[in-house]
Amino acid sequence: MEVGNEMNIEKVDTLASKKVHMSRSVSRRTALLGTLAVAAGLMAGCANKQGAGSAATARGSRFVFGDTTFNPENEEPDINPHNTYSGWAAMRYGVGETLFRYSDAMEIQPWLATGFKMEDPKTWRITLRDGVKFSNGRDLDATAVKECLDHLIEVHDRARTNLDIESIEASGKDVIITTTTPKPTLLNSLSDPFGCIIDMQAGISSVGMVVGTGPYVATSLESGSQIDLERNKHYWDGTPGYDEIRVLTITDGDTLTMSLQSGEIDGAYGMPYASYPLFEGDDYTFSSTPTSRAFFAQMNFESPLAKDPAVRRAIALAIDKETFVNKMLKGNGYVAHGPFPENMSFGGKIKGAPAYEPKAAIAALEQAGWVDADGDGIREKDGVKLQIRWLTYPSRQELPLLAESVQATLKEVGIDVSINSTADHNTLRKDRSAWDVYASAMVTAPTGDPEYFFATHCLDSSTANNGAYHSDELEKLAAELSEEFDVEKRSKIAVKMQETILADDAYVFCSHLKMSMISSSKVKGLVAHPCDFYEISAELAPQS
Repeated sequence: MEVGNEMNIEKVDTLASKKVHMSRSVSRRTALLGTLAVAAGLMAGCANKQGAGSAATARGSRFVFGDTTFNPENEEPDINPHNTYSGWAAMRYGVGETLFRYSDAMEIQPWLATGFKMEDPKTWRITLRDGVKFSNGRDLDATAVKECLDHLIEVHDRARTNLDIESIEASGKDVIITTTTPKPTLLNSLSDPFGCIIDMQAGISSVGMVVGTGPYVATSLESGSQIDLERNKHYWDGTPGYDEIRVLTITDGDTLTMSLQSGEIDGAYGMPYASYPLFEGDDYTFSSTPTSRAFFAQMNFESPLAKDPAVRRAIALAIDKETFVNKMLKGNGYVAHGPFPENMSFGGKIKGAPAYEPKAAIAALEQAGWVDADGDGIREKDGVKLQIRWLTYPSRQELPLLAESVQATLKEVGIDVSINSTADHNTLRKDRSAWDVYASAMVTAPTGDPEYFFATHCLDSSTANNGAYHSDELEKLAAELSEEFDVEKRSKIAVKMQETILADDAYVFCSHLKMSMISSSKVKGLVAHPCDFYEISAELAPQS
């Protein structure tokens, strides 16, 4: 990108718009419907507790969505984008929108903005779209955007680091952002869900509800339980398809399955893979897409066990990714070699990525003095048993499955794995005396650029560097990446960064997710997206 190159965009070819072609396959399938007495009983209880059942009685005007992720466990306690990862809920449920967004090919496109001009490497002039209003009727202008972003970087650590904003100026329809250093990924970061533009003059409610520009308005919210929304009468981009939407947090897979079968909900996110065959046929629609959501393990460099290079190497070599993906995920994923999938220019089979080699894992341990002297199948050294504490959480159904798979294959090389799958993982991961390995899930490249993952998880300044990993080489490469505007050069730097963390066995990347949503065939417009941000949109509507 050349300095001073002004763009009024239908597509913005910035570093993030380097085309990352993610295939989407949307196929129609349906349910082998069977109403079980137990299902009816469970759903009756659910209806009494949550007020469900409206999907069946007012299907033309209300959409009921079951989601496994809207809860504090996933750092989505509300829809305030200035609070942890709650911007994901704000955007997914149609309340918030950002200045720019991503196409299906992960290209940056205009949304609340129409264009930008990079006046120098640290100064960006962003032009706002005419005719946009907040859901309360206030016009979206540069002052409102400045108020929102000023508050965001004041209270949100991750946003402050990623945006690196020095000052913001409102000038008519233009927002002028100056960064403290050259920031090639500014537009990418502004497209993160924390960048949803909300009306700060309207304020943030005590339960975390906000006023946005999206197709729907939040009317009530119970953290970890449900959110009710209604059509935004001031929406700028067409008429939203439903009068009302209810999002229910349903973390139990069986309950989610029976809720969709019985008609208590109209669509679902996070359905257990074992339930997929129940929805094959013409009564249901699947929307699926590959994503960069990775299931991976972080090593705790303050743990006496995990800081041993031989132990980290053995763990990396003893995880059978192929079996995990094919048998436990039932093919709803892709083996990961690094943080990014192969269809990204900076992803794929990175040099040094460990394969499943149990014999090599055994050799590494024995060379380091870890032997099974007492014959109980678990190795020890200097009187210490090789017992790994594996911390993870249940709301992502893939993570407990990964823990079970790891427990089985590591036992074969003499490592005992104790699993702690808990909703309280966000508290425990901060206590490095409580775990050795932490397994989690994240969309590693939601902005279509590699910097996001390293900035959040791998550096001294990273807010999610849970295992206190440090690498002089990685810090040096990260500094180079942060100021490099050329897309191809960025990709090459990112490959070196991946090679660095893999050489240290600091992280083990197990799989990437093929994300699916299932809806009733009476619904249209519930479409999976590669970045996993966009779910409820104005296009979501009853099937005509």
